[in-house]
Amino acid sequence: MTHAHRWMAAAIAGLAMLPGLPAHAASTTPAWCPSVPGHQVECDTISRPLVQDDPALGVVDVAYALIRRSNATAPAAGTIAVNPGGPGNAPIPLTGFYTALLRPLLADHDLLLVDPRGTNASGALDCGITLDTLAGRAQVQSAVARCGAVLGPRARGYTSTAVSDDIDAVRARIGVDRLHLIGQSYGTYLMQVYARRYPSRVASIVLSGVLPVDADPLLGPGARAFPDMLRTVCERSAGACDADAAVADLRAFAARLRAHPVTLTVPDPGGSASRTVTFTEDMLAGLALQNAAGGNGGDPQAIGVMGRFPAMLHDAVRGDYGRLAALAQRLWPELGGDINESTATTMACNDFPVLWQPSAPMAQRARQYRRALSRSTPGRTGPFSPGATGAARYGFGDYCLQWPKVKGAKPYKPTGTTPDVPVLLLSGDMDANTPASQAAHVGRSFTHARQIVLPNLGHLVDFERSGCVTGLVSRFVRTSDPGSTACITAIPPLKVEPVTP
Repeated sequence: MTHAHRWMAAAIAGLAMLPGLPAHAASTTPAWCPSVPGHQVECDTISRPLVQDDPALGVVDVAYALIRRSNATAPAAGTIAVNPGGPGNAPIPLTGFYTALLRPLLADHDLLLVDPRGTNASGALDCGITLDTLAGRAQVQSAVARCGAVLGPRARGYTSTAVSDDIDAVRARIGVDRLHLIGQSYGTYLMQVYARRYPSRVASIVLSGVLPVDADPLLGPGARAFPDMLRTVCERSAGACDADAAVADLRAFAARLRAHPVTLTVPDPGGSASRTVTFTEDMLAGLALQNAAGGNGGDPQAIGVMGRFPAMLHDAVRGDYGRLAALAQRLWPELGGDINESTATTMACNDFPVLWQPSAPMAQRARQYRRALSRSTPGRTGPFSPGATGAARYGFGDYCLQWPKVKGAKPYKPTGTTPDVPVLLLSGDMDANTPASQAAHVGRSFTHARQIVLPNLGHLVDFERSGCVTGLVSRFVRTSDPGSTACITAIPPLKVEPVTP
């Protein structure tokens, strides 16, 4: 689950400006239906039960847009279904991004965009949730609890299984036998669920920024990978920072925050206010494991969070927190973003693995969680404590600790078999959000999986601007082979803020 996607809009805009790629045109009737020059677009909704075995809870209307191939005189070579992740993101508002990413295929392939239930045109959910990371984890947990209480039994209807069933119902409605699945971030989780539920309906799978369905609630893979990523950033920086020093500073500052959080004055990114914040180890872990992954490579000329980490750590261990306060802006509450936070929270708390029994009373859950932290194996969470990584990101760790018990709801468990189809796994080597080791883990569940790790890119690699990733994905969907990967060697290293002694 991702948050604070301010970098996403700029990255999408950059990709859409690649030469020859169509932009997202003005909508037509209905209001949410996109217009794509040179393509017929068919939009409709399909009524689906909110909960399959409880008709009293009503229905939800799931919206979809089918962008027909530009060469309408010949049969479609295939139909591509996409999901941008979140959970809580919807693909129809991202039509421009997907027509850009998949342009080489759209002459003879149709593109299917299904807004997941609870998002955008598919009955956007609103439980009144506002998440304020800077206020601390207790406030976040209370907001999650209130969201669940507002939704009551309706919360049960928002799961990855239900969304997968909606996608398949749309597939049947439009008369398509099999789908080429493309998912990013949480969308990779969703497409794994769909593939296991409907293996005979899958033609191929492309997963970018891969989240396993059995993800570690304590974010161990990313936490263990982050020091090596920090080291690599410095080694590629032409002397802007020292790799050994950066990693040593990371470990020292994490340990200091563990014992003694620091007080910061964090300016509002909008420039209208500032606030005093108690900055804790889990906030540092959140910056490292989530925010530092976002946007890497999207704008090669910009210095992102990852590129600012070495200088920030250098200053912080010496008691200068100016650069840390600037980076902490990334944790500022974001309103009106591209993710529906109500749906994101509901899906995450219904589906994602937890370290307690969901049927247990709240107090007992807390004891079970603390026991799990105490039993965490040494090194599982890298330079951070298990408690810090458990409180670092939305949807994982202790995020759903106070989520109300929902009759019949339980975390998703993989069932069925994966389809015997070509699978392409794309990872950025600067992504601690969904690190390459997670993609390798998922790849082992498929018979014909190919992983490509792209240098100097983070979460997600699809925002790479040269067209390299666009070419790899398009060739794979068309031929089941991404072809030459030589273009990845030209992806420039991240810009790094120099460390000054």
